[in-house]
Amino acid sequence: MSDLFKLSIVVPCYNEEEVLPETTKELSQIVNGLIESRKISADSKIVYVDDGSKDKTWAMINNFSKEIDIVSGVKLSRNFGHQGALLAGVTSASKDSDAVITIDADLQDDVNAIPKMVDEYLNGAEVVYGVRNNRDTDTAFKRNTAEMFYKFMGFLGVHLVPDSADYRLMSQRACQVLLSYRERNLFLRGIVPLVGFKSAKVYYARKERFAGESKYPLRKMIKFAMDGITSFSIVPIKMIMGLGFFIVLVSLVLLIYSFIQKINGNVVDGWSSLMISIWALGGVQLISISVIGEYVGKIFSEVKQRPRFTIERDIYTEKTQKENKR
Repeated sequence: MSDLFKLSIVVPCYNEEEVLPETTKELSQIVNGLIESRKISADSKIVYVDDGSKDKTWAMINNFSKEIDIVSGVKLSRNFGHQGALLAGVTSASKDSDAVITIDADLQDDVNAIPKMVDEYLNGAEVVYGVRNNRDTDTAFKRNTAEMFYKFMGFLGVHLVPDSADYRLMSQRACQVLLSYRERNLFLRGIVPLVGFKSAKVYYARKERFAGESKYPLRKMIKFAMDGITSFSIVPIKMIMGLGFFIVLVSLVLLIYSFIQKINGNVVDGWSSLMISIWALGGVQLISISVIGEYVGKIFSEVKQRPRFTIERDIYTEKTQKENKR
């Protein structure tokens, strides 16, 4: 039996028919190169996860799996979202893989960082983060908002790896610990650092998307950020309490001020100040209720204990079972 370790590269896909041929070509070159250099075993795999695509993505994955031995796939029964697809791929691949790498299909994350991740794993790291060395490909708005997000998460006490997305290597042991976290509101960038174990970083330059459209427009990015904040910290609720106490304090000061002005006979009817106060307090109340509602909504989805994903077909497991029978 080979003493080389088995590597699986998990690639979540949603309507990626335009980029999939090039992704398969580049990842196959990397995997075959690692096999030839005897860094990974010959039964290592590329595992595409079709997240309910509406185009020809699954048909292409199915064909690639028949034509290329190292390619396999997992088909989800519907769209469960990027994080759910990642977790489905890790769940399937980590059963018999010594290490799993997750990477998006759009080729923005440099595949040439994979051999460096493998080297770090061979040197003893169980979690290897792919970290961008710059954000030159981002717009100024996205660059600044990303920096603000990481700083705010740090302020809330959530320890993220800055400029690291879902491009990472995890050992089988680290994967099993990750899968033991059962929450439905997935924010893997926050969960993975909680796993622990020895970690390392590999830096790379992020590229432009090879083809197709981004699956994370501004609306989804905002939702993703909100999920990260409300899934890992109750500081926002505490901030609301602090804001409430502050408003009460301001009200007491204004009350005392009003009495003083009344005694001095300087009372002036002020419609503007009254309306501003009403609108300001109304806005604070609506924001407060919304933030609390976000937490209540997450509790609602967690207590139902619905599956985080449903696998319709698992070519990866089918291939593995056939190989084990030989």
